[in-house]
Amino acid sequence: MNISFANAYSPAKLVAVPVFKKAKGRNVDTLVDDAGAKMLDAANIDGTSGRMTFLPAGERIVLAMGAGKREKFDAEIFSANVIKALRTSGNASVAIKLDGLDLGDHHVARAAVGARLAGYRFDKHRTKIKPSQKITLTELTILCDDPDGATEHYNTHDGPIADGVLLARDLVNEPPNVIYPSNYAKRIEGLDGGLEIEILDEAKMTKLGMNALLGVGVGSERESQLVIMRWNGGEKGDAPALLVGKGVTFDTGGISLKPGANMWDMKGDMGGSAAVVGTMYALAKRNAKANVIGVVGLVENMPDGRAQLPGDIVTSMSGQTIEVQNTDAEGRLVLADALFYAIKRFKPDAVVDLATLTGAIIVTLGSHNAGLFTPSDELAKELEAASKTSGERIWRLPLDPFYDKMLDSPNADMKNIGGREAGSITAAQFLKRFVGDAKWAHLDIAGTGMKNKRSDPRETTFGTGFGVRLLNAWVAENYES
Repeated sequence: MNISFANAYSPAKLVAVPVFKKAKGRNVDTLVDDAGAKMLDAANIDGTSGRMTFLPAGERIVLAMGAGKREKFDAEIFSANVIKALRTSGNASVAIKLDGLDLGDHHVARAAVGARLAGYRFDKHRTKIKPSQKITLTELTILCDDPDGATEHYNTHDGPIADGVLLARDLVNEPPNVIYPSNYAKRIEGLDGGLEIEILDEAKMTKLGMNALLGVGVGSERESQLVIMRWNGGEKGDAPALLVGKGVTFDTGGISLKPGANMWDMKGDMGGSAAVVGTMYALAKRNAKANVIGVVGLVENMPDGRAQLPGDIVTSMSGQTIEVQNTDAEGRLVLADALFYAIKRFKPDAVVDLATLTGAIIVTLGSHNAGLFTPSDELAKELEAASKTSGERIWRLPLDPFYDKMLDSPNADMKNIGGREAGSITAAQFLKRFVGDAKWAHLDIAGTGMKNKRSDPRETTFGTGFGVRLLNAWVAENYES
């Protein structure tokens, strides 16, 4: 979609106008004229977000769209609602009227982000699409008070972040015969923007002693990979922020085989890695003034004659031994070695890992919040502030020695599961054993990174790209300001 910012004039024949909830003296507060307001009353458009009607306006048509209360107006959500309503409507272009609302450049730029997210659909592998299903909307003009300022803000900040979110979505939505460890690594290697890429193959990881990560992939014919992305945009010598992502490109559960129903969704079990890749791509494209390193462990978890067995004991890179009681609790094994390696090598100022780690987090928080686990109150506050800035919601859950005891094993230093109770917490407690004294946080995004049901107009597809905006905000607020 081609997006531009302009003053009041636009060649578009269709103009979307926000309608706000009840104001003094009239049923609605709107940017249309009195005649239009009367028509809105007749159509029962009361400003409720998403409700809409079309009004004739000379040679043009006005799409009057509910936008909630004026004092709480969210230009991004409004724009997303407009695009979602029109993207297959047959219209090729639309203008969204935001001038006269006294919005800053940042809010206007985010309207463009909302439009791009709502306009996204993963059609890469579809060869037959009905005419009524084809996306026709290709041109968006955002009418605003300062088009030059909004354009600058979008091009240098919000636009690159949207690029990162859409990249993450593409990666999650790709089928497992397209995104598998080596091919995924090549795709990362081929990204533009100036990232420094390093790839560790199985031979290198074997020498490093990454038996926890490697054990997950031994049942697959496809080699596991560890990919390192560097962005050196800060001061030379400054300790970097470190982002680590779980990249299980397909998760059958291994010998602890998952049920067949909906197993196809396990192509999305690399959503944490996709968030890291999308974040690093966005940081590079917007030329972030920070040193950031992204590390993703890429594996395929398959049942096979060579596959890891329940009861196997592996020695992690840290030297700690792990009894693998369930081969479907594999993401934490990948992260255990990836975290230990990256922290030891890069000595970060702080580290955040992301993973579609547990079904338990969906039971706890549903699909509206990611689970945040950290022993650092300081890092928790930073991420919670970034959550408010980005709109990507997180909720802090406890870490406690009581839960740690649930991982005790009589046969090894620990087991990789803690039982049915507090599953997301014991998974975080497991990871904590591999980060040492690092300032560390874990984000369980199983409920937010991939969805088959959604109500947010910006989430138009299975892969949401969750985490990219959150991490960009965290880096901007703590390493660039």
